[in-house]
Amino acid sequence: MSTTRPQEIRLHGHLDDTIEYFAMAVARDVYSRYFFETGETSLRFFSPGNEFVLEEAQARHRGNGGSFCEYMFGVDQPLADLAKTDARNRLVLYGAFYQQTGHLEFTAKTDEIQSYERIFFDGNAIHNYFFFLTGSVSGGLQEQQESLARLLGKTLKQSPNVGLGDDAELMEEIYSLLGHRSSFYLVKLVNKKHKQYHDLFSELYTTYKAIPDEEFQQLQQLAETLQIDKYQQERIRIDVMYKHPDNQRIVDEYKNILIECNRKGTINQLENARLTRLKTLSVRNKIPSALFYTLDELLKHDKLVDLDEQDYLAETRQVLEGIFFAEAMIDVSITAEDMGVLLHAKRQASENRDHTFEHILLETGKACDETIHEGGDISLLENFSYIVTFFDRYDNTSAVINELAFMENSRFAEEQVRSLLGSKKAFCELGRDLWTDLFFLPIFENKYLGQFGRKKIISLENGLKMIEDGRLTVDALLVQIRGVGQEERLYGILLSHVKERIRNFYSRYNTRAEQDELLAEVSEELHNKKVYDGEIPAALFRNVVVNIKKEAVYLHNLLPGIIAERDVALREDFLDNSGLDRFYVEELEREYFELNNLDMDNLYQIRKGYAD
Repeated sequence: MSTTRPQEIRLHGHLDDTIEYFAMAVARDVYSRYFFETGETSLRFFSPGNEFVLEEAQARHRGNGGSFCEYMFGVDQPLADLAKTDARNRLVLYGAFYQQTGHLEFTAKTDEIQSYERIFFDGNAIHNYFFFLTGSVSGGLQEQQESLARLLGKTLKQSPNVGLGDDAELMEEIYSLLGHRSSFYLVKLVNKKHKQYHDLFSELYTTYKAIPDEEFQQLQQLAETLQIDKYQQERIRIDVMYKHPDNQRIVDEYKNILIECNRKGTINQLENARLTRLKTLSVRNKIPSALFYTLDELLKHDKLVDLDEQDYLAETRQVLEGIFFAEAMIDVSITAEDMGVLLHAKRQASENRDHTFEHILLETGKACDETIHEGGDISLLENFSYIVTFFDRYDNTSAVINELAFMENSRFAEEQVRSLLGSKKAFCELGRDLWTDLFFLPIFENKYLGQFGRKKIISLENGLKMIEDGRLTVDALLVQIRGVGQEERLYGILLSHVKERIRNFYSRYNTRAEQDELLAEVSEELHNKKVYDGEIPAALFRNVVVNIKKEAVYLHNLLPGIIAERDVALREDFLDNSGLDRFYVEELEREYFELNNLDMDNLYQIRKGYAD
């Protein structure tokens, strides 16, 4: 058999019902080498000076080499890797340690034992690779590991084949960097239970995105049957959600902004506005908030926020310190006014993405615990719990209202209405205008609130008042809001089909007669396609046609001049007065820039006008 080309041997098996292994060896004369042996309770892979042993509950290694795996989104990733779009993989070389300076220090102590649980906890939850080699590196173990870092480090950090699971391409990619007398050994461990959970969630998320309760229950039952812990379930789900193409672009842009801000140690108003815009856009696109929370935790910095108005932080400290850390003779009970100040501060901190507020709250809680532990008044804990309870109520209420305002097809049922009625009563007891100031004024001031979102929020605000007054039932309010939702969906269908028909068949749609003819044809088309069987409201159809005309005026007459002149004022005037949703216009702008091969940075510079 010819030995001019490298040869490869593969061994595949299962340690138990959890761990599956694939072992591969490649060399010019690999068929004349013996690289594994079995014992009663172990499987050993070896080459001169190296071994990797799979035992019942753990793996141990000796010699050169290391391990690598694809980074999962949200793991404790070094900032240097997080900032590099091509740093896809986690690489651990045996006996190597990161210094505080960020440099690697190599030692000759490469022996180690790891449990399988730790391997899939520290590394990838699904599959992890382990390797060693002979040839290409020489000297003591320390020198060998340093040479390996230079020889293979970049490839192992960047290779897309690791995440794709293409072992053949990966082996070829690695071996091409080695000398012709070298032999390379690779062992892949797969957690079959995690993979089964991953594959089911990936299928459900790809199919539904917002997974129905019944399907999600199936997923939960699988996790219980396989005994997968909550942490692994969460990191698998987050990783799958991040890799969905609809999510990744927005999340990566959010990540890049945070990384840049983290490097310089501050977030200015412009950057803060960009982050806020992306967060709002994520709600619209049904992107899970967990993806952003993960990045916030990885990259948060006490001094990142650099805004003009931070009085709310001083007010927060004053209220909390006055309540929890005053002398024993002073009344430390929290008042409705105090709670109102804290809630407004929480709202403002949330809008500004200011983590300092949460840190102050955490410090207060710790101080409260310490005081009580040392014999302080138990009422301190009661007061702090009172605050936390209102903060939880605020978060839940804000989430429900914002989802209704910005997310199409949001789930809004009787339980949400009952919950909002309870929250409204609680907040109004603190202050007459607190309910409106906290939850409705900020939404109505949000430039991304679309025409249908505004209708739903107006219906909600008025409907809750009428229910309290006995002039409306919960069911009647739900009918109103669902009616707006149906109108919103029909608007989207009409917009898509009318634009398509105008693009392909019509050049004129200005007169009433032309529009009536267009309406009849679109109605017939929707009926034939079984997209919509009902009668299309004439007013809604006219609204679609008018907005298409506005869109055409903007794209053909205004936007080229706005780009050429960087006329932010003209753009803002159009957005404020056209009635078109800002989300929709921004998508039109993006498509215009892509179609005409324009620099996206110029588009962002134009948008800066409303971020300052």
